[in-house]
Amino acid sequence: MSSPLTFRRIFRFWLPLAGTWLMMAVEGPLLAAIIARMSAAELNLAAYGVAYAFALVAEAPIIMLMSAATALVSGQRSYRQLRRFTAILCVLVTALMVLLLVPPVFDLIMFRLVGLSAEVGSRVYLALLVLLPWPGVIGLRRFYQGVLIRNRQTDRVALATVARVGFMALSALLLYCYPAVQGALLGGVALSCGVIAELVATRLLASGAVTRFLTTEDTEAGMDMRGLSRYYLPLAMTPFITLGVHPLVTFFLGQGRQPLESLAVMPVIGALVFVFRAIGLSFQEAGIALVGENTANWKTVGWFATTLAGVMTVLLVVIAYTPLAEFWFVRVSGLTQGLAEFSIWPLRLMAFLPAMTVMSAYLRALLMGAQVTRPISTATVVEAALIVAVLTALLYDASLPGAVCAAIAYLVGRMAAILWMLLPVRQVVRKNFAQ
Repeated sequence: MSSPLTFRRIFRFWLPLAGTWLMMAVEGPLLAAIIARMSAAELNLAAYGVAYAFALVAEAPIIMLMSAATALVSGQRSYRQLRRFTAILCVLVTALMVLLLVPPVFDLIMFRLVGLSAEVGSRVYLALLVLLPWPGVIGLRRFYQGVLIRNRQTDRVALATVARVGFMALSALLLYCYPAVQGALLGGVALSCGVIAELVATRLLASGAVTRFLTTEDTEAGMDMRGLSRYYLPLAMTPFITLGVHPLVTFFLGQGRQPLESLAVMPVIGALVFVFRAIGLSFQEAGIALVGENTANWKTVGWFATTLAGVMTVLLVVIAYTPLAEFWFVRVSGLTQGLAEFSIWPLRLMAFLPAMTVMSAYLRALLMGAQVTRPISTATVVEAALIVAVLTALLYDASLPGAVCAAIAYLVGRMAAILWMLLPVRQVVRKNFAQ
């Protein structure tokens, strides 16, 4: 940026990205609310949940494409190379979805391994069938979103997400008018329509940015396909590891004290905490774009991240440590009084997770901007390993409810991941300022 970077400029640049994440957070609850009001709600909610979980796993390898495009695209060569890399990756993840839908493979995974009933399994199959475009479309969309962010057009990213949420809601409501449509199928169609609309909108809104990069020479030599693979593979592994932790935590909750209560409240607590964590997750791409060449703006961006982390903590602490927590759990989430009281202490512990998410996003931004990605994936491995280790130790002790054990494990794991990234971040900053 030509003029000095200020808190106000960072805020204006980042705010549309925060809005994008918050809009996406509305998607799941909205579709679940519609499916819950249709026939065979329990079967369809279960099928939609399973199909969505597998779609997220298929999406995992391409989640970081937005960050990669933000960090790497600087001219025509880097744009074309990363676009080609994106296309190959999207074809591969779509092929994996197709493989999953081959009847023998589907039967083995869904019926024998997952243990679904025939009624739920048939609904899952239809939902996954209409979700086939999901990972590839999201991969292309995230690539163009990264191009927009690199071009300082974050407002257009948010505008395209408005199209996504609008088309998703419209298609869901239209299908809701036809009682013969299964709820799980409705969910799959609505999600696919939403991301296709977002891709079209993003590509149209990115036309100017694409033209700019195609007519600009790269500032650096750039990477070939092998270099891109080495850069991106650690990033692709990170969401896989993160997604794999949650089923493990669910398993441990079932083995601990008060398992039924813990399993019942953790999704509700997680949904509330995620609203605040989404703010932190949205900061990663903003950080990559704003730290500048040779991490020149790392201090200013770092102070903004620290301030943002503090604000998120204060807001969630106000909810967790006041009667607002009971209001949220009982009046908004519909928990019984007993489950609401059981949820208080896990929420109070997890109130510090959003701040850690912001700081983790900032450290990842510095590492990705410096093209040092391996510490990101290794930090995630450390986080996952510690979550499992802490859960095992606490549940073996059996003095705390499972939900409290999970909250402590999440905190310890995330703190360890942040500490793991600090040393390579310091090395990156020192190296760049020494040049």
